[in-house]
Amino acid sequence: MKKVLSFSAMLMLGLLLSQVLPGVLGANYEVTREGVEVLLGICLAFIMINVGREFEVDKSNIKSYAKDYLVAMLAAAMPWLLIAMYYIFVMMPSDWCGNGAVWKESLLLSRFAAPTSAGILFTMLAAIGLQRSWIYKKIQVLAIFDDLDTILLMIPLQIAMIGMQWQMGVILGTVVLLLWVGWKKMGAFTLRCDWKSLLLYAALTYGTIYLIYILTKHCFGEEGSVHIEVLLPAFVLGMVMKHSSCASKADDRAASFISMLFMLLVGMSMPLIHADAVVGQSTSVIATLPMPSWGTIALHVVAVSLLSNIGKLTPMLFYRDRSLKERLALSIGMFTRGEVGAGVIFIALGYNIGGPVLLISVLTLVLNLILTGGFVVIVKRLALSVELSSKN
Repeated sequence: MKKVLSFSAMLMLGLLLSQVLPGVLGANYEVTREGVEVLLGICLAFIMINVGREFEVDKSNIKSYAKDYLVAMLAAAMPWLLIAMYYIFVMMPSDWCGNGAVWKESLLLSRFAAPTSAGILFTMLAAIGLQRSWIYKKIQVLAIFDDLDTILLMIPLQIAMIGMQWQMGVILGTVVLLLWVGWKKMGAFTLRCDWKSLLLYAALTYGTIYLIYILTKHCFGEEGSVHIEVLLPAFVLGMVMKHSSCASKADDRAASFISMLFMLLVGMSMPLIHADAVVGQSTSVIATLPMPSWGTIALHVVAVSLLSNIGKLTPMLFYRDRSLKERLALSIGMFTRGEVGAGVIFIALGYNIGGPVLLISVLTLVLNLILTGGFVVIVKRLALSVELSSKN
């Protein structure tokens, strides 16, 4: 529980620093910002390598996962679409509804409002002896598939943002190759998995894609550069590592520290949130929206959170052979938030999207990080209730 609250606190601290540092550092702030971006990329790669290491399926019984993948895909897509519709039809002026740029930017910003990262939930359920329960096993599968869907859904968004140019062909080819390698070589390579080694892999992964970006930018200019997001390469690297439990207490502490540093850096990457500054910094259309009052922002945050979690109730419509309590526990388990969602914020910032919608999306993530403890308690109580009922 403390870990989840720490994530939220670090994100808020970073957000505060993002508003203070530009004025304090002045001309030196640009160098600081570039350093923050590099550290962000490395931390994100480290996190995604660990997510990939958790991805494990039985290839001999692949058909059994088809339903789970469908449920996870819907659980990833429904909150995204509901929030995007809210942004476009509630927050935007009516004459913007036909603007393609508004749709693209809204779809990108709404993408990170609901991804699942349920590691804390697994830990809590395991601590009360429910590793063998249907709820634990099913949430574990759905959470990993949900994270994978979050990564894959970024591909059409990238196409929408930059258009189907030759660079996009390179990116799509890279994605297909990475997915093929990840599937064929899943768990095939024995690599060191202590935190220092994982951090080295993360730095090399981010450094490789950054070098590709720099070289293509040098050859073809900014418009012709190839920008591969670090999410999938790092995830696939984790997939191909042999699945073994090699984490020590030092590794766990280091992973927690890197995750909290990542949250701090995400907050520090935010643009200035007052209207004049946002318009001046961002080239996006929705950044030109006037900044509403804090009361109005709070109402939007609550509304977006409700829509997000309603979308995450999708699993209740499936697994009808299980009790209502089990399906409700499974759905609430999907409410939990974590680093993967924050990683998509980093990508959105790369497209210079700012304004009140960005702020509302970030605060929605913060609110649900704070509420994650409550979600975990509800899931625990439902799971224990089901367990006791099955023994009677």
